[in-house]
Amino acid sequence: MNTYPRRSAAGLLAVALVLAGCGREASKAPEQARDVTTGKIAGEVTVWAIGEEGKALDAFADDFEKANPGVKITVTPMGWDVAHDKITSAIAGGATPDVTMIGSTWSGELSKTGALDPTPADLFDQAAFFPGAWETVNVNGTAYGVPWYVETRVLYYRKDVAEKAAVKAPATWADFTAFVKAMKEKGGADKGFNQGYRAGSWQELLPLIWQAGGDIVKDGAYTFDTPEAVTALKHYASLFEQKLAPNDLPVGAFPQTFIKGEVGAFYSGPWMAGVLANDGGDGFKDKFGLALYPKGPVTGTSFVGGADMVVFKKAKNRDAAWTFLRWLTDPKVQATWYTKVKALPSVRSAWQEPALTADPQLAVFGEQLKDAKTPPPFPTWEQVARVIETELEKLALGRSTAEETAKAIQSQADTIGTGL
Repeated sequence: MNTYPRRSAAGLLAVALVLAGCGREASKAPEQARDVTTGKIAGEVTVWAIGEEGKALDAFADDFEKANPGVKITVTPMGWDVAHDKITSAIAGGATPDVTMIGSTWSGELSKTGALDPTPADLFDQAAFFPGAWETVNVNGTAYGVPWYVETRVLYYRKDVAEKAAVKAPATWADFTAFVKAMKEKGGADKGFNQGYRAGSWQELLPLIWQAGGDIVKDGAYTFDTPEAVTALKHYASLFEQKLAPNDLPVGAFPQTFIKGEVGAFYSGPWMAGVLANDGGDGFKDKFGLALYPKGPVTGTSFVGGADMVVFKKAKNRDAAWTFLRWLTDPKVQATWYTKVKALPSVRSAWQEPALTADPQLAVFGEQLKDAKTPPPFPTWEQVARVIETELEKLALGRSTAEETAKAIQSQADTIGTGL
């Protein structure tokens, strides 16, 4: 992972001092988080953070500490494989930190426990964030935490293969099928399109349902057996049926299949650009391009994911904790964070900062995020997501039809319920 120099503490000082002065009324936050002599925030803020971002956050927070003498940010990193269970266990045991990072689909489940502190409306402007990102913290009209960084899916494709096949990045579903067929038959990408059919493929299905004009929730219940969902499932299955996407690639074969030119295109998030540039070696970055999702019958909507930051009601230092989260979502701080770990800003104005405008590939993600959507913040979403993955694999392997897949997902989703 490439790292770049962060802005100096002096450069962040003005921002942090302003934030330190944005305290809430006593009715909205405890005042024990402030130095009674100076009125400034003080004390330790304990933070749990996940993955590579979790590893990098402790050093990054030094700038906040320098701008706010008397505040200590203590970060405990953890892996994505253990984070969910660790957080839920901490809630059950009453041993939560002040702040934790969570996956973008966890807010519904965690808010139901009553452990999360609602987001103070006087400190955060909902309109500053991408709409889809804000929906990841919005549970029945109440926000819990703030979107920290985002990601969305776009189309990655081999420019050299497309040129050989005499095709351009597709704009519609119909274009997409012709695009993949040409890359396979004329461009030499004999494995066609890498359409995931194991873990993670629910993130490919949901955009197709939205693009077909459908949704997966109506009147507070799951809806997977709609005509729009069937249309989406038929489109998903069509590449396998036409042999334009393999359903027998060995685990671990990708992304080398793309680097070798055997696969011509796939959908993925912003992290994959770095993976390809690194694994592909010198000059490979120039061989692939990015494009928006091809538009379906109605829209070109994609999925928005990422991570949120939440504060617990039992936080010992709630005032300083919320001030820290406001600092993390300042546009300039978010742009600086991008240079550190390549995490995309959740705040829209951060995309106008030089750190992001300097990379033309990012413009595709920024455009895609404008109407990207998120799954519903239902406590049972993770269970339903696993059901979708199981049923999509059957569809990809030709063991069920689109109609049967829709009914199977709906039946199991009805049994699971929303959890609300």
